[in-house]
Amino acid sequence: MEKIIVRHRPANSRKKFIFNKLISIARYDLLGKESDKGYVFKLLMYVILIDTAFIYMRPVLYMATTMVKDAGSLLDPGVIWVPRTLYWGNLQDAFQLLKYPTSFTISVTVSLLISGLQVITCAVAGYAFARLEFPFKKFWFIALIFTFILPPQVIILPTILLFKQFNWLDTYLPMIIPAIFGHGLRGSLFVIIYRQFFSTQPKELEEAARLEGASVFRIFYRVMLPISSSAIIVVFLFSFVWNWNDSYFPTMYLFQAQDVPLSISSARLAAKLALEADQAGPSILAEPIKMAASFLIIMPVLIVYTFTQRWFVEGVGRTGMVE
Repeated sequence: MEKIIVRHRPANSRKKFIFNKLISIARYDLLGKESDKGYVFKLLMYVILIDTAFIYMRPVLYMATTMVKDAGSLLDPGVIWVPRTLYWGNLQDAFQLLKYPTSFTISVTVSLLISGLQVITCAVAGYAFARLEFPFKKFWFIALIFTFILPPQVIILPTILLFKQFNWLDTYLPMIIPAIFGHGLRGSLFVIIYRQFFSTQPKELEEAARLEGASVFRIFYRVMLPISSSAIIVVFLFSFVWNWNDSYFPTMYLFQAQDVPLSISSARLAAKLALEADQAGPSILAEPIKMAASFLIIMPVLIVYTFTQRWFVEGVGRTGMVE
């Protein structure tokens, strides 16, 4: 009979094997089999993301904590972030100085009207550049890009003179009428977004509609526009937020108007507080009132984005803006 020889591993060799096994496991757990799978990489990414988030959130946190500070907390050197007591008087003062109900209604009405018009008219222009053939198509697209990169300050003076001849100054028509024709604030960018979206859609949809005898307008409104919900959401949110925050064009067109959007009310509030400081001396509550006014202005936009964030991120990906 054959003898079976069993060789026992020396104790030192066994310990070395176990040690190497533990090192290998620790290395795979910490560094990962791939460079972006280990705990070290994830920890580094979390540190970078937290630092970046703090950079963006710090002004918001400063605004939120400053607007609820009373005079005692502002004068106390030991109070930096969290006030000793919550004081809501700054919000009330800002609410009155902004004429918030009137200015809020104007901002919502103008922003919704302009964004709604740009959603439709820019979609028509974007579809034309993406699918239709017309004379000098490349020339008009280059002109469109030129209007996008051209600073508005370059053409603001002739624009004001033009609207003055129409007696449109101190009205909202200079901001609303251009939106009817696919222009307005950032209108060229919205046309480019729609063009990029429609260019990625299969042509079989339009060919099938043409076989059914559909015209170009019917193909657009019945086939292409209903499937462009992602682009519509992106354009609507961009247009709404930019028109809500815009203070340059309203300042140029509404410099003598009494009822103005929130963006202009904020500037007038700051000017009024500065005038009071020159006449009666600086007030300790001037900064909290400004922070409260800023909070009242950005709060509606934050609420809108909170409920539309998922569709907005999805729409940005589908329209090709991240490519």
